[in-house]
Amino acid sequence: MKKPLILTVDDDPQVLAALAHDLRQEFRHDYRIMSVDSGPAALTALDELRARAEPLALVLADQRMPDVEGVEVLSHARELFPEAKRVLLTAYADTTAAIKAINTAELDYYLLKPWNPPEQLLYPTLRDLLARWQATYRPAFAGLRLIGFQWSPRSHALKDFLSGYLVGYQWLDFEKDAEAATLLLASGLGPDDLPAVIYPDGQAVARPSKSELARHLGLLVEAQHELYDVVVIGAGPAGLAAAVYGASEGLKTLVIEKETPGGQAGSSSRIENYLGFPTGLSGTELTHRAWTQATRLGAEFMAPSEVVALEVQDGYKVLTLCDHAIIRTKAVVLATGVSYRTLQAPGLDRLSGAGVYYGAARTEARSCLNQPVFIIGGGNSAGQAAMYLSTYASRVFVVIRAESLAAGMSQYLIDQIGQAPNIELLPNTQLREACGAQALEAVVLQRDGQPPVPYPARALFIFIGAKPSTEWISHLAICDSRGYLLTGRDLVADPRYSTSWKETREPYLLETCVPGLFAAGDGRAGAMARVASAVGEGSMAIKFVHQYLDE
Repeated sequence: MKKPLILTVDDDPQVLAALAHDLRQEFRHDYRIMSVDSGPAALTALDELRARAEPLALVLADQRMPDVEGVEVLSHARELFPEAKRVLLTAYADTTAAIKAINTAELDYYLLKPWNPPEQLLYPTLRDLLARWQATYRPAFAGLRLIGFQWSPRSHALKDFLSGYLVGYQWLDFEKDAEAATLLLASGLGPDDLPAVIYPDGQAVARPSKSELARHLGLLVEAQHELYDVVVIGAGPAGLAAAVYGASEGLKTLVIEKETPGGQAGSSSRIENYLGFPTGLSGTELTHRAWTQATRLGAEFMAPSEVVALEVQDGYKVLTLCDHAIIRTKAVVLATGVSYRTLQAPGLDRLSGAGVYYGAARTEARSCLNQPVFIIGGGNSAGQAAMYLSTYASRVFVVIRAESLAAGMSQYLIDQIGQAPNIELLPNTQLREACGAQALEAVVLQRDGQPPVPYPARALFIFIGAKPSTEWISHLAICDSRGYLLTGRDLVADPRYSTSWKETREPYLLETCVPGLFAAGDGRAGAMARVASAVGEGSMAIKFVHQYLDE
């Protein structure tokens, strides 16, 4: 933890040096001493300290300075650091002005120059002021800070990104947190620059992109080699498993993820049926463990980055990224998973990210405190979200078109939902409209055979099934009618197999119609939508990569 600061300001070098010496003599063990030799420099220093969130305990400023007087410096300090103690240094002839300044500028004290001996004329007063400051001082957050509007989709996207990479940050709502406006002012930014990120070193960036954030956080944004043995596209459970096994078995392995690691499983608040964790674990925890394991074994991670095209040249796979970078590899594992399907109803598109969320959106859970929330969907993801949100929301309504949850949800979740006192199931019901001007205020629901009814709502979380993220590769690899990648025996049984597969052998179990291009996880036709099966397929894919490379 940083020591708090004592700032001294005087345009007389001898006085400034003597003051700094005396302060260090008495307070150096508990405070840092910072000296500034002019009023304008002091104003600049205060702005910089505020931007870096430095703890400022005390300001001592000489009154008679050219350009900017001491009272002006202390008034500026009060605006930026209202809790800091402010002392005016003055000569005997200026005591009247100093006393007046105590009332007009709300100073805490004034000291006469010279202050010899300091043991009698300086230290007792400052000790008392610093003790009063320490009594109310609470160390400021020392990490990254994100300032934005609660109902801003861009703010929501950045919160999700930071949470997905387990980056600790402080969220400041510009409309509610007084500190947000102060930090923006000190950083030279305004409301039009939001969302804004202030890094621990004080650097402020307006409306940063995810790539800019990733670069500053030290994430890999460029490939480190010209050629890889295997590139894994997607960092869900299947992709992470492929990365672990590929790297551990000596393959030069690169993982490319366009969002955050973990996929849909990473957003699960609690996974209770994963082997070896009897008390369950969160998707974030599982993802972090796998990510750490893969990188320790030597796998490289590029994120956020998206593969937009794949070509085959002389047997090598050539990947084109969204920034036009080119990566070459001998084999590819497609672990792109699935994305949530969008629901069509008036108001949903307009309020997406402002109260309407696809997926768990765990970063918004605390903002639902003591408010009603609605969940659309009856699968395991919806059930896990309902249980998680029930610890914050006043009521959680689970809206499903079916009569019960039995068809799509695991029994352990059904039992937990039935025992939760603030979760209510609304069967045979559909969403008709999402209402609100700047943010979600209400949802309109209709039960079969009954008229639509509006309900107050703080948030709406939608889980209505998924679609494979294969649009970009469907021209090259054969997919079924729903867009899932065909592999192995399923591919052989397809009428298009004979015209697309030109090898003398049959495709391996997880191999697509392109030799050396494998699919694992939820985006593969016939895959089970379970974390354990995705992990198994990811590890199996590396076995087939070895066989392919040995050919």
